[in-house]
Amino acid sequence: MRPPVAPPGWSRWLVPPAALSVHLSIGQAYAWSVFKPPLESALNLSGTQSALPFQLGIVMLGLSAAFGGTLVERNGPRWAMSVALVCFSSGFLLSALGAATEQYWLIVLGYGFVGGIGLGIGYISPVSTLIKWFPDRPGMATGIAIMGFGGGALIASPWSAQMLDSFGSDSDGIALAFLVHGLVYAVFMTLGVVLIRVPGKKSPPEARETAQTVTPTGPQVSAKQAIRTPQFWCLWLVLCLNVTAGIGILEKAAPMITDFFKDSSTPVTASAAAGFVALLSAANMAGRIGWSSTSDLIGRKNVYRLYLGVGALMYLLIALYGDASKPLFVICALVILSFYGGGFATAPAYLKDLFGTYQVGAIHGRLLTAWSLAGVLGPLIVNWVSDSQESAGKHGSSLYGLSFIIMIGLLVVGFVANELIRPVHARHHVPTPREPADDTADRDHQQPA
Repeated sequence: MRPPVAPPGWSRWLVPPAALSVHLSIGQAYAWSVFKPPLESALNLSGTQSALPFQLGIVMLGLSAAFGGTLVERNGPRWAMSVALVCFSSGFLLSALGAATEQYWLIVLGYGFVGGIGLGIGYISPVSTLIKWFPDRPGMATGIAIMGFGGGALIASPWSAQMLDSFGSDSDGIALAFLVHGLVYAVFMTLGVVLIRVPGKKSPPEARETAQTVTPTGPQVSAKQAIRTPQFWCLWLVLCLNVTAGIGILEKAAPMITDFFKDSSTPVTASAAAGFVALLSAANMAGRIGWSSTSDLIGRKNVYRLYLGVGALMYLLIALYGDASKPLFVICALVILSFYGGGFATAPAYLKDLFGTYQVGAIHGRLLTAWSLAGVLGPLIVNWVSDSQESAGKHGSSLYGLSFIIMIGLLVVGFVANELIRPVHARHHVPTPREPADDTADRDHQQPA
C-alpha cells in the first residue's frame, strides 16, 4: 500500500488526531484489570492466570513492533493502521467466543496473541510520520499521539465496568462486553486509516520545516547499525525497567487498591476501584504529553532522571505509608503512572536525538522489545509475590510490600543506565540519508516529499 502523500494545503495538525484514533483504541489494554476479577470468578482462575492475556499482549506488542517496524517504514502508516485495526478487533471477537464457550485459551489467543499484534503495529504506526511532520517539536508531537494509548483506559475502564454491570459478570456477560469492544473499536480506528498522510514537497507553510524529511541534518543511523551501539541497549534497559515498575501497578490496579484498604473503615468498592484505574489512565495520558513536551525544554536525559529517581521515591512512600492514607496511595500511584507514560512518549524523541530521523520508526520498533520483557516481568513480580504472600496467610497491603521493594531496585538500575548514555560515535552514521546501510531503509524517504 503506497503511503498517501499530503496534498497542497494539508494541515499537519490533522495527523495527531489520526494517530489518536488508533492509540485511544489500543490503549484499552490498560483497562484489563477491570476484567480480572470477573474472569477469575467465572472461570476459576488465579491472579497470575488472569494476567496471561495482558502479558502475552504486551509481549506480542514488542515483538510485532520489532519485526513489523521495517514493514511499517516501507508500506507507510495507512497500511500499518489497517493491519492494527484487523488484528485488534479480531482479538476481541476471538476473546468473546472464548468467554462464551468458557475456553480460556481462546481469550489468551485472541486478546493476547492476535490482539497483541494489533497493539504493536498500531503503536508504532504513526511515530515516524509524526516526527517527520514535527521535526521542530518531536517530543510534543509523539506525546500527543502516544498519550492516546495511555488514555485509552480512561474511556475503556468505566465503559467496561458499566457493560459488566449491565450484561452481568458471568462468562456470557464478559463475552458480550468483548464483542462490543471489538466492533466499536473497529469503527473508531477506521477514522485514523482514512485521515493519515505523509508529508510532501508541497506541504503547507507551517510544515515547511519538514524539508528535513528529504535532507535530514545531524546524526543519521540505520536500524541495523543502531542495535550495535551501547546507546541503544542502555536506552533499552532504561525503558524496560521504567515500564516494569509502572506496569506492575497498572495490570493489578483494581484488586490492589481493594486489598490495600480492605480492612479500613471505608473499603474500596468495585466501582471505586474501576474509577482508580481510570485515574491512573488519566495520569498515564497526561504524563505522555506533559513530560514529553517538558523533555523538549530540559532534555531527554534529564527527564528520564526524573522518571527513574522520583519514581523510586514514590514506590518507597507507598511501601512505607500507603495503607495509612488513601490520598497518599493514590497520589503516589498517579505520579508513578505519569512517569510510566512519559517514558514511552519521550522514547521516540530520545531515539531521534541519538540516531536521527533516518529509520527512527524501525529503531523504535526494536526498542519496544523492552516492553515485551517488561510486560511479563511487571505483572509476574506483583502477581507472584501477591499469590505467595496470600498462601503464607498474609493479606491487605502485606501482599505487595516485597514487590514494591523490587521495583525500587529496578528503577535505581535504570537510573544508572540512563547516566551511561552518550552521543553515538560518527562511525555508526550512514554516509547520506539516501544511501541505505541495510534492508530496513525508510521507504517514506523515497516518496514525493
